[in-house]
Amino acid sequence: MAAARKTPEHCPALYILWDASHIWGLMAWRAMNSLGMPCRLIKAKDIADGAFLGKPDHAPLLLAPGGNARRKALALGEKGLEAVRSFVEHGGNYLGFCGGAGLALSHRQRTHGLHICPLRRAACSERLHHLISGHVLARIEQGDEFDPPVSPLRGRGKGRQPKCLSLPVWWPGRFDATGERSPDVSVLATYSAPDRDFCIVDMPLRRIPQHIFALWQEMYGVDFSADFLAGQPHVLSGRYGKGRYVLSYSHLETPLSPEANAWLASMLRALTGAYPARGLVGQWDLRRNAAVWPDTKENAPLLSALRRSHGLLRLAVRHRLFFARTPWLAGWRAGLPGATLNSLHAALCMAASLAPNEAALEYWHASRARFTRAADLFFAGAEGWLLAFRLAQTLAPFLPKTVDRRGLEDQRTALFGQPMQGGGLLEELLAVAEELVYLAQDKHTND
Repeated sequence: MAAARKTPEHCPALYILWDASHIWGLMAWRAMNSLGMPCRLIKAKDIADGAFLGKPDHAPLLLAPGGNARRKALALGEKGLEAVRSFVEHGGNYLGFCGGAGLALSHRQRTHGLHICPLRRAACSERLHHLISGHVLARIEQGDEFDPPVSPLRGRGKGRQPKCLSLPVWWPGRFDATGERSPDVSVLATYSAPDRDFCIVDMPLRRIPQHIFALWQEMYGVDFSADFLAGQPHVLSGRYGKGRYVLSYSHLETPLSPEANAWLASMLRALTGAYPARGLVGQWDLRRNAAVWPDTKENAPLLSALRRSHGLLRLAVRHRLFFARTPWLAGWRAGLPGATLNSLHAALCMAASLAPNEAALEYWHASRARFTRAADLFFAGAEGWLLAFRLAQTLAPFLPKTVDRRGLEDQRTALFGQPMQGGGLLEELLAVAEELVYLAQDKHTND
């Protein structure tokens, strides 16, 4: 008799590493809920303190979202890194997207990553190579338990195995494939070609005539063709001790990316033994206000910050600094703090959309005064900074010194912190919003 299909409600919850993930952590958590998979957000400190790892039968999978791999490793510390390694070694499974994939790789310093995969991250010799986003066509290379389902995927080749999938990438790193390939590592997919919405920096490639790429290469020595991606490993899997890992520089959890979502659901089934209730991650629209917090005097600073962050994004779009990209992610011109502003708005939207429990209300009561002060300073300063940046760009060809560049940089650091490193007033607001999400996570409902 065939074994009964295991439904998600009969499986222990998978865990999602919360630290240094920001919008990508929210997206991963939301995707698990959208697919009907039981999940819990967990902090690096709790992992280091032995919260669940070492007991794979109680937690079948640790999911590490995108974000800064180095900061994730720092949050875990030596004890946390060892706890994750022990978890996988004793039979637990690990799924890493983008920064979470980078965390699992081997690094020159032991404390910079998990070292459960022998591959390293490719060196950033060309910054341009990491400023890519949108969908790519990925060739399926390996037939094993992590094969994507045949339907509803398009582009199927001869036989049962699909030839290419359209998979989303959002400013990914790359695996270093220059060394000798380990027999313990299987490449599941490689980059093939850019797809419909692929961009380098803020330039959509499909709007650039093909002959222009050769012209730019000849005249300026700049390769905008994305040929550097072809054949590069994109998704891989392997074993570490008794456990398995899947590492993907594609964000398979991207909302309404059907081929990526279907493959993610298939991976979750292989890694947890549970059949996800759905195979598509629903839309995530951060342009609408879905706040459920009561509109009271005590809650006014949070609801005001949500409205102001939305207004700040609209202001940037009106002045052609940002542009509409997806319902959950604004695009931005090079040199602007678009990633951090997107993360802040997403966190405020999510925090305000979760009915607060007692723990969240207690934390908000303790944090409200400092949040209010930081919000007033940040939103006034950010509005002025964005418009000053726009003015500097407008006057640069004929009055380049009108707006002090050094002053702009100093103010940017005070407001938005350093790229990929955090800091500034924005991080104070982000920390409060993310803690509210973490504390109220039980209130989240599938959408």
